[in-house]
Amino acid sequence: MVEHRDVRVVYRGGSRINFREPVISNDSRFLLCAAGEFVKVFSTVTEECVHELRGHTDQVTGVLLRPSNHLQVYSCSADGTIRLWDFTDGILIKTYVVGYPIFSIYASPNHNDVVFVVTCMFQLVAVRLPRCADQRVDVPDLSAVLSDVSSNPAAVAFGRAGGFLASVKGLQMEIYFFKTSKFFLKEDNKKGGRNTFTCVACHPKDDCVATGHEDGKIRLWRNFNHKKEYTYSILHWHHSAVSAVRFTPEGTNLLSGGVESVLVQWRYNQESQKDFLPRLGAAITHLAVSPDGALFCTSHSDNKITIIQSCVRVSAVIQGLVKGENVRTDLMVDPRSKALVLNGKPGHLQFYSLQRDKLLFNLDVVQQEFIHQSGLEQFQVVRAALDASGSWLATVEERKRDAADLELNLKLWRFDEQTQSFELNTTVAAPHEARITAACFDQAASSRTSTLVTSSRDGRFKAWRLAAPAHTDGDGPSWSCDFVGAYHGLVPGRCCFSADGSLLAVAFREVATVWSAASWELLTTLSQPPGDIRDLCFGRMSGSKYLLGTNENKMLLCWNLLSCSLEWSTSMDVRLLLPDPLSENMAAFCFQDGSTDLFVFGPGEPRPLFSQKAVCSGSVTRAVFAPREAELESCEESSQWLNRSQLYFLTQFMVNRKTAGSPGEPTESRWEPLEPGLGFHREPLVIDDAVAMTPFHLLLGKHRRPEAASGLSAERTPPPHGSPAIKEVGSRERSSDNAPLVSQLLQAPAHVLPAASFLCSAFVKSLLVSAAGSSEESRPPEEETESEKEEEESDEETRTRISRPDQESRGARGGREAGGPALTKAQLRELRRIRKLDLGWLAGLMEP
Repeated sequence: MVEHRDVRVVYRGGSRINFREPVISNDSRFLLCAAGEFVKVFSTVTEECVHELRGHTDQVTGVLLRPSNHLQVYSCSADGTIRLWDFTDGILIKTYVVGYPIFSIYASPNHNDVVFVVTCMFQLVAVRLPRCADQRVDVPDLSAVLSDVSSNPAAVAFGRAGGFLASVKGLQMEIYFFKTSKFFLKEDNKKGGRNTFTCVACHPKDDCVATGHEDGKIRLWRNFNHKKEYTYSILHWHHSAVSAVRFTPEGTNLLSGGVESVLVQWRYNQESQKDFLPRLGAAITHLAVSPDGALFCTSHSDNKITIIQSCVRVSAVIQGLVKGENVRTDLMVDPRSKALVLNGKPGHLQFYSLQRDKLLFNLDVVQQEFIHQSGLEQFQVVRAALDASGSWLATVEERKRDAADLELNLKLWRFDEQTQSFELNTTVAAPHEARITAACFDQAASSRTSTLVTSSRDGRFKAWRLAAPAHTDGDGPSWSCDFVGAYHGLVPGRCCFSADGSLLAVAFREVATVWSAASWELLTTLSQPPGDIRDLCFGRMSGSKYLLGTNENKMLLCWNLLSCSLEWSTSMDVRLLLPDPLSENMAAFCFQDGSTDLFVFGPGEPRPLFSQKAVCSGSVTRAVFAPREAELESCEESSQWLNRSQLYFLTQFMVNRKTAGSPGEPTESRWEPLEPGLGFHREPLVIDDAVAMTPFHLLLGKHRRPEAASGLSAERTPPPHGSPAIKEVGSRERSSDNAPLVSQLLQAPAHVLPAASFLCSAFVKSLLVSAAGSSEESRPPEEETESEKEEEESDEETRTRISRPDQESRGARGGREAGGPALTKAQLRELRRIRKLDLGWLAGLMEP
């Protein structure tokens, strides 16, 4: 099987912007954060992305303002480089090659042209950045400062204008003075305490270190420069682990945050006084303060950055793609906004624009406050479906308190044109007696009545239809159950409607059942090899007569609905099967040898249109075809299936893909869409003057473009004796009279020739030879009349007029001198005969 490589996987968005602590510029106009392999620059006022600093080839692990130039910023990455940027213009200034993966980066005002990084060997090293004119520089000078350092950037901090640094890891804290000595402290968990260090911050002016702990306490350490005479005080408000602490630039306040989604501001030396900014939406993971102290910044676990004005009010929110523990719903595309719809914050659906790499809005489905408490069961959105027009949205939420108590709610949402949002229309409590396994709308554009089908583990599937209100003063149409179906007590799984909405297919374990959507009558059952059906979908357009499915025994099956029989089957471990709504093509993701292969095919065509091995590592869990804004005009067969749609897929490593070389670190995520390469082009047809004299050359010589002829050199090297052009002339003696001309016509590109009906009559007429010509051919080769000699001389004059300047010195009769090959008498006679043919019709076609 041939793999087509003109289709590639490219990055489109969805990276974690909360992976590392953000940075605010000195003038508080810009916010910079690591986002996958890029550094994104946002405006703190408009929340829009101003620049993307591209250059790293692996996860960016840190961003740092350059102390000597407030318009420049350092970035470090797992690719082993440190890059210097002008972030206001988005320009890469210099690249420093360290050679080791870097986890975090720090700087000290007392150390010029030196940055401190934590490498993959868990060492804090000082890197001296050389000054030179080269844009890419190798860094030879690395000095180890501390060993056994945590890879968490919040575990290292510089204090008192860079006079010392503090490092925490586990139950140990180490303070390193650059000029004097080193202080070491080891905590213990006495009486079941949870004193593990989680983060550290240093006061900018005093010898004071603040540490956050797993038990929710904050400790302020003082007098640590006097060996065992150190003291500490305790601040306690957080009920769980403290994830971030940070002093303000003047040192008057201490900020802290954790899972409570509350920013706490403590007064320095007046710790009993504190202020709160609650309800920030998600757990706080990082804290940052602008150099002038005007803005605070919090990063959250839901991939969000909140910009706060002096702990008073929220001024801006930069929201990335929310990635929870898992995506329970299928990936969907909103027909109205073209946004991707999937699980977001707990109890929400998010509408995310991949074109802008920005969250459009969140839909609160559960409409209950989420409580951050481990072990507490809360409602989760597990199923969602959109109809073809985007007017109706169905959601299924569930909460399971124990093995026998399952709460289910089915909600139908209607899109309001005035508010441009979804509003709750119908709520069905306990729509089924067990967990719902699938939900789908009738996607037929001509359908008069919207229909929703849900299947459940209770052994039934239900059809819900939109009904008009019974009274004129009602609140509008609502949804009600129209049919309840079952099959021999088997548990239903996947369900889907045909493209025209006339048929419904429901999988019951190993049996695929087909029902009439108009009467809910069971039409037929389709058997298949043993194994529960995993996926089920109808073909589209020309393949609408087919029903395809996959089962747990690694089989891909195709049934013909006209004959109600199995059309074909193949052994493939298809993890995901989905149709393209805008074409007859289908995509199958197959898992093999730790990676996923992609196959695109038509149900009625045994040969795949496209295949690519190892399109991603791991397995694909969700995928969707998204329509393009403008249809492409690709002529390559391998990429025509992407002319109308793009294929987006979600891998199992989207939420849990580790950064290379950093075990236990926060994870990095990305979207991986597929789109075709658009860089292909066709070369224009060029007539090379180095080709030897041929009949076709005689016809096209006078039609060469002037600009092509003007660039020719006066001296040309004659073609070698074994060139293809000479072999073509020599082969004419063994072929028919018109074979060379036919060969030249067949070799021309089809798109530059007129229609075949136009060429046929003119070409056939040109092949008709007069009787005089036939009698001339019957003469013996040895007999040459005076008229032939005159024609030869005339031919020679004609060739001299139309040939190239460098051929004028070759002599008569085909260039018998050493400059070119000699033509035999038979070849000359053939040239004369071709010259007599009426080929004016072909010359006319070559006119511009």
